[in-house]
Amino acid sequence: METDVKLTKLSKCAGCGAKVGAGVLAKLLGDLPTHFDPNLLVGFDRSDDASVYRVSDTLALVQTVDFFPPIVDDPFTFGQVAATNALSDVYAMGGEPKLALNLLCVPESMPSEAVHAILAGGYDKVYEAGAIITGGHSIFDEEPKYGLSVTGFVHPDKVLKNLGARPGDVLFLTKPLGIGILTTANKAEMIDQSALEVVIKLMTTLNKSARDCVVNYRVHACTDVTGFSLMGHMLEMMQGSDASARVETGAIDFLPGVLDFANMGLLPAGVYRNRAFAENSVDEGTLPLKLRDALYDPQTSGGLLIAVDPLDADALERDLRASVPSAQRIGVVLPKEEKAIYLV
Repeated sequence: METDVKLTKLSKCAGCGAKVGAGVLAKLLGDLPTHFDPNLLVGFDRSDDASVYRVSDTLALVQTVDFFPPIVDDPFTFGQVAATNALSDVYAMGGEPKLALNLLCVPESMPSEAVHAILAGGYDKVYEAGAIITGGHSIFDEEPKYGLSVTGFVHPDKVLKNLGARPGDVLFLTKPLGIGILTTANKAEMIDQSALEVVIKLMTTLNKSARDCVVNYRVHACTDVTGFSLMGHMLEMMQGSDASARVETGAIDFLPGVLDFANMGLLPAGVYRNRAFAENSVDEGTLPLKLRDALYDPQTSGGLLIAVDPLDADALERDLRASVPSAQRIGVVLPKEEKAIYLV
C-alpha cells in the first residue's frame, strides 16, 4: 500500500540497531532475582534468544518478544521485517511459531492507512510461518515501533541453545552481513532502489528453512545474528560454551557495497556499541578496518549462526545451500584460549 509517510524520518534509530548494547543490558539484568523452576529449560539468565518452558515430556513452549522502530519507509514492508525478525528467535531455538501478539506504538498523527499497512505486513509473515496472530496491544508514542510477542512449540529434548558448542564443531552462517550499514546508507539516500530491494528481500526471508535443515543434524549451539552483530552473538556463544572460535573472514558473505560504505565510515551507531561489548575478546589480527567494522554491524532479521558436529558439516552444508539465502562455512570451534574469537 502506498502512503505519504516516510517512516525512517520519524525515528532516531532503526531496526535492531536500536537495541540496548549487550554490555549495558547485562548490567541492567545482573541484580534481578531469578526463581528456580525445574521446568524452565531456558531463562533470561542465559542471554539466549527466547525462554523455553517444559509443559510435558513431549512439549515445551518457546516464548520471545521483539519490536523496534522503522528500518524502511514503506509501512507494509516495515511490518514484514519486524515480524520476520521476531519469529526468528523461535526458529533459533529449534521451535515452530504457533501464536503471536502485536506490539504497536504509533504517533497520533500517523494516517490510519499507514498503521493498517504495518499490521498487514506483520500478518503476512506470521501466516507464512504457519502461526496465528491472536491479539496485541497498542499505544501512542512520538516514534513508531512494531513487533511481536511470539509463542512456539518445541520438543524439550530438541531445544537449540546459544551455548554448548564443542571444539571441532563447524560454524555456519545463513544470511550475508551488512544490513545495518546498507540501511544507514539508505537513510542518507546513498543507495539505489535495486540495492534496497536486495536488503528488504533478505530482511523479510524467514529463518524457517534454515531451522528445518538444522534440526536434522547434531547441532550443538545455534543463535540468530541480529542487533549485537556477528561478533557480539558469536562471543555470547563462545562464552556460554567455554570455548573459542577461529573465523575465516574470507568465507563471510557481505552484501554488495557494504565494505565500501564501511571504508567511508558510514556506520550505524550500533557498530560502536557492539565494538565496546566484544572487541576486547576478539583477536582482529591485521585485517583492514573496514572489514573489522563490518563484522560488528548490527543486523536486522539476520541469519542463523550454527555450530554443528564436524561429521555432519558436509551434509548440513549441502542442505543449507539448497535452502537459505547464503550458506557460509565460516570457521571452527576451538578449545578455550585467551581470546574468545580469532579472525583470520
